[in-house]
Amino acid sequence: MDIIKMAREMGKAIQQDENYLALMKAKDVIDNDEVLQKQISEFNLKKMDLNQELGKEDKDQDKLTSLDREIKELYQSIIGNEQMIAFNEAKQAIDTMMNQVSQILMLSVNGQDPDTELSSCSGSCSSCSGCH
Repeated sequence: MDIIKMAREMGKAIQQDENYLALMKAKDVIDNDEVLQKQISEFNLKKMDLNQELGKEDKDQDKLTSLDREIKELYQSIIGNEQMIAFNEAKQAIDTMMNQVSQILMLSVNGQDPDTELSSCSGSCSSCSGCH
């Protein structure tokens, strides 16, 4: 079996994994949550308004303060939404799984045993003391 074919098989296996299925279910729920989608749209519009105001030569400080407050309130409401919390948890699980897959492949490419126990890599190289 060639490597590309194996990668396609891995892709199919990932799409059958419980983490992937949970993510897709959570995504479907938030995509169909009209209240949440309205808040996300409002949040994006407020961010655009803020960026436009910041781009002006004569900035209205009261407007900037108001927009900043509104954006923060919307953000807190969005991330505190029960469905969004479930989505973020599902996303974290799939990200962890994919980081592990990537780490196994990188170990293999670097000549190490693919069966080597994985470290608790967060996937962020900025906080890393180096791969072992």
